[in-house]
Amino acid sequence: MVWVLAALAVAAAAVAAVLGTRLRRARARTAELEAQLARDTEAERALAAAAERARIAREMHDVVAHTLSVVVAQADGGRFAAAQEPEAATRALSTIGEVGRSALAEMRSLLGLLRDADDEAALGPQPSIDDIPALVAATRDGGLDVSFVTTGTPRPLPIGAGLALYRIAQEALTNVLKHAGPGPRAYAQLTWDDAAVTLTVSDDGRGAAAKDDGKGQGLAGMRERATVFGGTLSTGPRAGGGYLVRATLPLRAGATNTFAPAAPSVGAGD
Repeated sequence: MVWVLAALAVAAAAVAAVLGTRLRRARARTAELEAQLARDTEAERALAAAAERARIAREMHDVVAHTLSVVVAQADGGRFAAAQEPEAATRALSTIGEVGRSALAEMRSLLGLLRDADDEAALGPQPSIDDIPALVAATRDGGLDVSFVTTGTPRPLPIGAGLALYRIAQEALTNVLKHAGPGPRAYAQLTWDDAAVTLTVSDDGRGAAAKDDGKGQGLAGMRERATVFGGTLSTGPRAGGGYLVRATLPLRAGATNTFAPAAPSVGAGD
């Protein structure tokens, strides 16, 4: 009987030791997994923050580049016309003021995105595809002879896709102001069909012959915006002179927030 009790005691001790060892290992493994999860979460936050900073940088580039191009065009035109037509200088200054105020409001909105999520300061809405006609009108007021047409039946777009097309139009028109040379005509068009929406911006200026310092990020930014939403971007000289930018984004049935990414398209460099 004593031997039985001793054997049971030894067995119980052995079982307790095994269970204790397994429990310690399980706790250690749990702690290791929790630490790994914390590291992964921090890494994801860092990547998300970097992506957000890159997006804001692109937005700020578009706003600043477009605004300064309009301001320079208006200032040059007003200066040359002031001697013969003082009212032209007044109109130029008025346009510069309007463009500057609009850009300032948009910059404040973008910088507001850098605030903490708990900050309750109101942020202005981002532009969308519906704002492209106003963008074209403002560019026309800035001195560029540009027309705009829409063909097909417009359909709802995700907010991000609409913003992407607006920014592509803005950058393309800015490039016309910067590179197309004196007195160009520009043409902007939105084409809707069952499968996609296509934005085309072209001009009849000197386009690709313009001097390039190699530092521009405009075309790369446009291409990135298009490919994020499963679209394509093609750029390059037009037959007979001028330059063309064409962005096509797919329309997915029932899509309301995002498009599936696609491989980058091949286009002209910056």
